[in-house]
Parts: sequence; structure tokens; C-alpha cells
Amino acid sequence: MAALEAAQAAAGDAAEAPAGRLIVAGVGNLLRGDDGFGPAVAELLGHLPAGVDVIETGIGGIALLQELMAGCDGLVLIDAVDRGAAPGTVFVLEPEVPEAVHVPDIHLANPDRVLTMAKTIGVLPERVRIIGCQPQEVDELCQDLSPPVQAALATAVTRVEETVNAWL
Repeated sequence: MAALEAAQAAAGDAAEAPAGRLIVAGVGNLLRGDDGFGPAVAELLGHLPAGVDVIETGIGGIALLQELMAGCDGLVLIDAVDRGAAPGTVFVLEPEVPEAVHVPDIHLANPDRVLTMAKTIGVLPERVRIIGCQPQEVDELCQDLSPPVQAALATAVTRVEETVNAWL
């Protein structure tokens, strides 16, 4: 309970963060093929405007939650998203984020859990988008993206740029 109270106090401090900060977060496991889509896109985004912080959070949710607790006006998450489409299909999604019903182990938190925890403690910005890509393979141990997901990187970069520019 003390951890939740500390997080809520930090959330109050986050409300005083500088206006205009946007977070673009690449999420995924570089060792699981197409699950490395988020970090691969984040690597290509060094040219975004001032006030946009590009981070790579790996698979642990704590890094993203800490960034959200520091305050921001918008979050763009980049991740492999299985929606049953053709591999390499890029999606721009506006997630519906429910309140968290309990606090799970945030070291193993997937993006859905991180978003629900952030909402529950009051640090989730109103503007959240997920730039997702349909993976072909995420179960094998390998560091390479499949050809269709590799080909989707440029489209994802464009979708991130469009989202960020629309919010600035």
C-alpha cells in the first residue's frame, strides 16, 4: 500500500512537468525476432522535434512507468501487435485503457499492464497512440526482423512522425 501511495504522490508531482513533452517508446524483446519491432523503429527516430523524448524500454514495464511518472502530454508506444493481419501491416491504435484492478509485478509488465497502472496512479496522458506492426515470428530466438516487418519500419517511422507533428 505504501508503494501505491508513493506512486500517487509522484503522480501529483508529474502534473507540474513542463508542458509539451511527448514520449515515444519502443517496446519489445530484441532477442525474439519481430518482437524487436518497437526498438528497431525507435532507433530510426533521432530527428524528431525538441520536446519529444524517444526511449527504448525493452520488455520491462518499470522504465516506461517511470517516464510517465516524470510527466508528459502524450505517449506514442511502438510495439509488435498481433491483430491477425498480414505480417508487416502497420496499425495506429487509440487504446481504451481500463483502471488496474491490482498491482502486478511491474518488472514483467507488458504495455497493456503499464498503461492500466499509469492510469490508476494518475500519470497516463490523455493522448495515447500505439503504432503497432503485425509480427510474422516472435517465438524463435533470433535478433533479426522478418522481411515483411523489416519492410514496415519506414511506414512506422512515418506514422510516428505524423502523430507527433499532429500533437505539437
